[in-house]
Amino acid sequence: MKSDSSRRLAPLTLTALGVVYGDIGTSPLYTIRECFYGTHAVDVTPENVLGVLSMVLYALFIVVSIKYIVVVMRADNQGEGGILALTALVPTTGKTAARQATPVLIALGIFGAALLYGDGMITPAISVLGAVEGLQVETPLFAPYVVPMSVAILFLLFLFQKYGTHSVGRLFGPIMVVWFVTIAGLGISWIVREPAVIGALNPLHAATYFRAHGLPGIAVLGAVFLAVTGGEALYADMGHFGKTPIRLAWFTLVLPALVLNYFGQGALLLLNGGAARQPFFLLAPSWALFPLVGIATAAAIIASQALISGAFSLTQQAIQLGYAPRLDIEHTSSREMGQVYVPQVNWALMISTIFIVIGFGSSSALAAAYGIAVTMTMVITAVLLHVIAVERWKWPAPMALAITAVFLTIDLTFFGANLLKLFQGGWLPILIGACIFTVMTTWKTGRRLVAERLVARAIAIDHFLEVIAAAPPIRVPGSAVFMTAQPRGIPPALAHNLRHNKMLHEHVVLLTVGTTPVPHLPDDQRLTVDPIGHGIFTVRVLYGFMEEPHVPQALHAARARGLTIDLDDITYFLGRETLLVTGRRGMARWRERLFVVMTRNAVRPTTYFRLPPERVVELGVQVEI
Repeated sequence: MKSDSSRRLAPLTLTALGVVYGDIGTSPLYTIRECFYGTHAVDVTPENVLGVLSMVLYALFIVVSIKYIVVVMRADNQGEGGILALTALVPTTGKTAARQATPVLIALGIFGAALLYGDGMITPAISVLGAVEGLQVETPLFAPYVVPMSVAILFLLFLFQKYGTHSVGRLFGPIMVVWFVTIAGLGISWIVREPAVIGALNPLHAATYFRAHGLPGIAVLGAVFLAVTGGEALYADMGHFGKTPIRLAWFTLVLPALVLNYFGQGALLLLNGGAARQPFFLLAPSWALFPLVGIATAAAIIASQALISGAFSLTQQAIQLGYAPRLDIEHTSSREMGQVYVPQVNWALMISTIFIVIGFGSSSALAAAYGIAVTMTMVITAVLLHVIAVERWKWPAPMALAITAVFLTIDLTFFGANLLKLFQGGWLPILIGACIFTVMTTWKTGRRLVAERLVARAIAIDHFLEVIAAAPPIRVPGSAVFMTAQPRGIPPALAHNLRHNKMLHEHVVLLTVGTTPVPHLPDDQRLTVDPIGHGIFTVRVLYGFMEEPHVPQALHAARARGLTIDLDDITYFLGRETLLVTGRRGMARWRERLFVVMTRNAVRPTTYFRLPPERVVELGVQVEI
């Protein structure tokens, strides 16, 4: 009898096809075209065709199959993937060189995550534009309608996100099966006409290409890289489906279909060099062009899904790790914890993507902007992976260094080739990444400064206990929960309440909610309850960075740990911070103002911590940052 996991493997694999592989699966729409018809195109000669195909083939093998599918996906953080999950695995204690470099490594990881947001804006734009442009193969009359149609399609795609990754994947999975079978069939139909293209399996053709073209020949690698741009998104979406479905889909369907299609386009170019303007769509007979454009458009819509869902996962991780303000996070599946929807991120991506489509106007123009952000993220991933392999997996240093050297050599070569596109549009993802990196680090630094200011003004717990022992205040029935980010002192809300109301509740809880660098925390490690006397308890609740806090549930569980509290008579006291921009040491004034704006627009603590609004009292406190 099949186990539950075995029964779920097939549907999860199908769903993964619809979410994870859309990006890399639609790369054939523009990769070969940009190699022979793009900004840094090479001449369509048999030697060049075989050389480029060989580079595409081994990029898929080494970068995606070996680096990401086999090695990087081993670096899961309790099942979660993505560069933030990878960053959370970096050791933070000890005296080794890697641990001493932790701040730099963490900064690199945060910058890599920021770059993925830029990729999440560009991928939908280039994928949908590349598909809709297929209409121009039949007649140029469609040219004025390409951008409006692309904008409409993208709007509907982002509108559909609220139904969740699970619903999207169930719809998109079967479509992607049809897509991969179709592109494989198109490739085979041309390979049989020109079997000489199979010679590209020999990596010597790539070496021959570079020997003939020298250093200028590296420029084409910027276009070759388009074939593997979905690798980082694949890793980011691992938490949605798990390793096995993603690996199974890649080796059984996705990789064979991609290789067959790329070789089919190569065979077409060997027979007809003029087909370089649209080699993908010219694979099809004229009667099949419009159906192919239709399914390509559907696949391009799906291509956007990997980055969009990956952005949602990254956002949830960033919030819990303290690199982003609190946002609305909606779980869209009762079975898969990693499937979430973040409305604010969704609409921001939609607006940005639509502006990019209108601003660039074509997939060829966007191809110049595509790649730099992904290559930079891949380089960062390789560096972090080396540290984790040595520090956590205990790989022998020479072996880890040899593997990292191979990955970095390839990644840095691709990065250098993409730098040539910097002034043709490559500046866009770097600008987006830099802005998001600034936002994330500003939030992290701002929260640290606020905590330091509050700690400096806080009354020590021991001193507070001495004061109420010497002059006992009036105690009223019920329980009061004072939430604080700093467990080392009395929360300002408690001090204000005692000073102005001249009383304490019968039971007082000083509650601290924290986040650990693991995605999910076992229940037996979640709670710490410590009675400190006079009916006062300190309670610390920990959550993994992929979990959402639920304070009432945590307090209910804390009763079993010795917490004396009346769950039917609780008042939650929160400190409402009014932030003052003063220019004190810590952050520049403009960053302080940015931090204040983010704080004002963050989700209220009442909502974030699932507190019953009718039982919440907020007491104001001014904080100079």
